[in-house]
Amino acid sequence: MKPTIMILGSGHLANPGADAYNFKMDDVLAPKRQRELEALVTQLKAFQPTKIALEVDERFEPEINANYQSYLKDTYELKRHEVHQIGFRLAKQMGHPKLYGVDYWPEQNPFLPEDLDSDLMDSDKFAREHNQEHLLSSVEDFYPDGDVEFQEEVDGRVWIVPLKYESIIDMYIRGNEPEGQRAEHQLYLRGARIGLDDQYPGANWLSHYWYDRNLKIFVNLTRITESAEDRILLIIGGGHVYLVQQFLEDSGDYIVESPLKYLKAEDAN
Repeated sequence: MKPTIMILGSGHLANPGADAYNFKMDDVLAPKRQRELEALVTQLKAFQPTKIALEVDERFEPEINANYQSYLKDTYELKRHEVHQIGFRLAKQMGHPKLYGVDYWPEQNPFLPEDLDSDLMDSDKFAREHNQEHLLSSVEDFYPDGDVEFQEEVDGRVWIVPLKYESIIDMYIRGNEPEGQRAEHQLYLRGARIGLDDQYPGANWLSHYWYDRNLKIFVNLTRITESAEDRILLIIGGGHVYLVQQFLEDSGDYIVESPLKYLKAEDAN
């Protein structure tokens, strides 16, 4: 028997705007969204997780769990992000004493080797300066049907704004379909080709940042695994799912279960 992990790819419900491309979520504290989130948590509860892991760096875990303890005492109001709206709710219903931060994000220069020029990690800049923009990822590839619009800010961040209402359950089903996760991973790999001669900014970014971070998330999951009976739910940004799942499966140490089994349950309305 092996421990089981289920990865729930999630959008960032509080709109932190921390990514190059950010899905614009309407107010999840609105009554209709709250009912949908309660239904989502009910569906996920069927997985019967023994631990809930979060896209939170380990150094912030004490703060997260202090807030969680206050929530258990009904003295803390949940904020909009998925850590609270899904993680806290489900942990409370399962009777968990704490949640686990498994992200990797040190405070200073976490991914830049001392002997590597910062420009050789900036694949976007290199592509624009060397006529390789066709190798940059394009989020438009994920929304071919015109059901969203794209709003670019002066700092280069792009907001993906939906033009029609989508339920929380449908949103999570769409975000956890393996075809979409694989297509997103392929865009990362396409960007790895950015560079010329002995300069590899695309591969540098992918290996020193993206692969490094996700590999350490995998290692952190192994560190919170205590027995073969563990059933760990990882709630994490959808872009991480492909690699973390690959590391888990390739390790041979885990059973990896799809959340679609629970999201598509007959009574998930």
